[in-house]
Amino acid sequence: MNKRRVTLLDVAKEAGVHVTTVSLALRNNPRLPEETRARIKALAEKMGYAPDPLLKALVAYRGRIMTRRNPPTLAYVTNWTSRLGWKKVTAHPDFYAGALAKAEELGYHLEHFWMREPGLTHGRLSGILYSRGINGLIIASHVREIDVQLHFDWERFSAVKIDYFPHEPRLHNVTNNQCDIIRLAMQRLMALGYRKIGFVMHRGWDHSVDHLWTAGFLCEQVNLAESERVPMFLFPDAEPVEAWMGESQADVTVPAAAFQKWFKKHKPEVIVSKASFVQPAMAELGIKVPRDVAFVDVFLDDTSGATAGVRQNHATVGGLAVEILAGQLQHNKYGVPEIPTTTYVEGTWFDGKSCPTLKA
Repeated sequence: MNKRRVTLLDVAKEAGVHVTTVSLALRNNPRLPEETRARIKALAEKMGYAPDPLLKALVAYRGRIMTRRNPPTLAYVTNWTSRLGWKKVTAHPDFYAGALAKAEELGYHLEHFWMREPGLTHGRLSGILYSRGINGLIIASHVREIDVQLHFDWERFSAVKIDYFPHEPRLHNVTNNQCDIIRLAMQRLMALGYRKIGFVMHRGWDHSVDHLWTAGFLCEQVNLAESERVPMFLFPDAEPVEAWMGESQADVTVPAAAFQKWFKKHKPEVIVSKASFVQPAMAELGIKVPRDVAFVDVFLDDTSGATAGVRQNHATVGGLAVEILAGQLQHNKYGVPEIPTTTYVEGTWFDGKSCPTLKA
């Protein structure tokens, strides 16, 4: 004989409270005192209560298909050098676009807040968000030079971070997997017959992702014979990391003279980089792709087939950040997590004419 399922009503009767109170307690809703939540959760566990998975699925389904008249707001919090300066930077506009699309899909309104508004402090912004009933935060587009701990009243908020900054507090975060992106490029190149693989990267860009670009390159390079290994070209040689953190990155290019010296000395068969880093120097030096050297772009935007490379799927990063945040809000998980997690978004390889199969 099957044992009868313990219901919310059973727990409510045993606890001497309304069934709504039990529901709020089991969802860890901050509207109830912590002592009440703990007592009811302990009682439910003792009685053997378990939520009905079919009912949970129905509630989630109805939440997706029903249009909300007043959708709840999620805050997209940035800390760039100007209010919208992040929109001119690689990846960041796509992070926002992906977050915006997913928020609308899930029935939320996404609103941008800039932390450097005149007179705005961490505490004041925290209070503004709370007073407006905004308890879900996407922490995005924080430049490294402003990598200071965020002093919010975190017990009132659920938050997910996009990318690496700020480092504190340690929140759940979503980011591109730069280590595996460069490894994917290296693996595809080796399969195409390339051995002398040159990697050109701005030192600041590598620094901003905690050196995952160089880590991935060196990880795959050990699979090559020592005589085939081309040293990385990191530029500039000596410069404070913060010096490259401007709003405009159009002028971030490899110095032609130093690039020519490295190219002539090591004679790479293929160059892996960001196109805008190396194209001006290659044009100045008369180096043609793929006649003189093949090229792979690990920041690939044009997937028409002209250029080989890896698309980084930045919009997916933003979308996943909102998905994770929505899940936390649904389960009333607030505060800084005891064990933060990182979700990495993989890149997608595209073949291209810039990198043909290398003939033996």
